[in-house]
Amino acid sequence: MNTFENFNLSKQLHNAIVDLGFDTPTPIQKEAYPVIRSGKDMVGIAQTGTGKTLAYMLPVLQDLKFSKQVNPRVLILVPTRELVLQMVENIESLTKYMNIRALGVYGGTNINTQKQAVAQGTDILVATPGRLYDLAVCGVLQLKGVKKLVIDEVDVMLDLGFRPQITNIFDLLKERRQNIMFSATMTDDIDVLIDDFFIAPAKISIAVSGTRLDNIAQQSYQVQNFYTKINLLAHLLNYKNEYSKVLVFVSSKKNADKLFEALEDNYGSETCVIHSNKTQNYRIRSIRQFDEGKNRVLVATDVMARGLDLEKITHVINFDTPHFPENYMHRIGRTGRAEQQGKSILFYTEKEEEWKVAIEELMSYKIPIIDFPLEVEISKELLTEEQPVIGDVKNPHRNLVKEVRGPAFHEKKEKNKKTNQGGSYLRKGKKYKKPQTRGDKKFNLRNKKK
Repeated sequence: MNTFENFNLSKQLHNAIVDLGFDTPTPIQKEAYPVIRSGKDMVGIAQTGTGKTLAYMLPVLQDLKFSKQVNPRVLILVPTRELVLQMVENIESLTKYMNIRALGVYGGTNINTQKQAVAQGTDILVATPGRLYDLAVCGVLQLKGVKKLVIDEVDVMLDLGFRPQITNIFDLLKERRQNIMFSATMTDDIDVLIDDFFIAPAKISIAVSGTRLDNIAQQSYQVQNFYTKINLLAHLLNYKNEYSKVLVFVSSKKNADKLFEALEDNYGSETCVIHSNKTQNYRIRSIRQFDEGKNRVLVATDVMARGLDLEKITHVINFDTPHFPENYMHRIGRTGRAEQQGKSILFYTEKEEEWKVAIEELMSYKIPIIDFPLEVEISKELLTEEQPVIGDVKNPHRNLVKEVRGPAFHEKKEKNKKTNQGGSYLRKGKKYKKPQTRGDKKFNLRNKKK
C-alpha cells in the first residue's frame, strides 16, 4: 500500500501529516518527492486539486534543518495575497513539531511592518513578486542565501504581468540553487522562462489541464439571461443539505457584486464575495468564514479563487461560461480536492454555448444538460450587454451596423478653402524683405537731400 511512510519522512514531519489526516500521497506527490530531494530543477504540470502544494513542501521541509540564519533559505512565489496567507498557514501546520520559521509578504499593506518582520529573520519566505522585489531593492531583504526557489501557479503570474518582476528576482538570486516550478498549464511563456533560467529540469505531468477529473460529476443548465441565472441559483440554494458549501464563479467584478447583492436579499449572512476591488481584510474575512462554514456560499472571480485550497466544497457553480476552456478546469478543480468526490454545475446562455463546446472539446467529454426547472421564473430584465441593438426609431428598417457614410454632399465655400500661409512675408509668390528700422529711414532721407 502506498502511504507517506514510504517517503521515510522525519518523525516530526510524519506526525504533522498524521494530524492533518493525510494517509495516501497523490500521483503528483509520489512523482515529485524523489526528484525534488535529488536537488534537480523540476517543472511540475498538474491540474488544480491534485495536491501540488504538499508535493513540493514535503521534500523541501524534509531537507530543511534548523538554522539561525536571518535571510531566507527557501523562497516561494505565488500570484495573490490570499495564496500567500494560505501557504504560510499550510507551512505552519506542517512544521508544528519543527523549529522552522515562515513569513509571508504581499502588496496592498504597510511595507514598513513587513520590513521589520523580514529583519527579524525567517527560514521560508512566501511572497508575491511585486512586494518581494520592493523589499529586495530597498536593501532590507537579502536573497543570496536562497537555496531553493519555488514558483507556484506560474501560468497565473505570467497572465497577471509579473514576468518583469520574476526576471529581476532571478538576477538577485545565486546561480547555484534548485528551481521548482508548478503550473496547471504549459504555455510558450513558461517554456521561455524554463529555457532562460532552468538547468536540464525534470518534467512531471500529472492530470494536465484538460484531463477530465473522474471524481467530479459535471452538469449544465441552458439559461436565458443573467437575472434568470440568479433565479436558478437561488432555487438550487434552497436545498441547504445538498448545497452546503458552494463556490460560485463569476467572470467580472461588476457582475459578482450584482449577484452577491441579489443573493444577500434572500440568504443574508450565508453569502460572501471576494474580488480584487475588495479590501484585504474583507477578502481574508470572507475566505475564512467560508472555509470555517460560517458562510455557505462564496461568490468569487477567477483570479481571486485560483489556487485556494478550500476544504469540502460540495459544489462549484459556473455562473457564466468562461471564454477560455482552461479556466473552466481550474474552476471545477476547487471541488473534489485530493481525490474526494465533487460536483460542478455550468450555467450557459445561447451566446455562451460556443464556449461550452470549446470546453467539451478540450475535455473530450460532453457535459450532461439538465432540464430547466419549471418552477424557476424566467426574468425579462436584461443587462445592458444582453439588450438587443436598437435601430433608428423614425426608420426601424434602417441598418445602422452595415450603413457606410460617404463624403459631404456639397463642396466647401471659397472662403473656407483658404489655408494659413504663415504671415504676409511668407505668402506664396512674395519674397522675404528685411524690414527697415527707424534709423535706416533717417539715413535714407539725408541721402535724398544731398
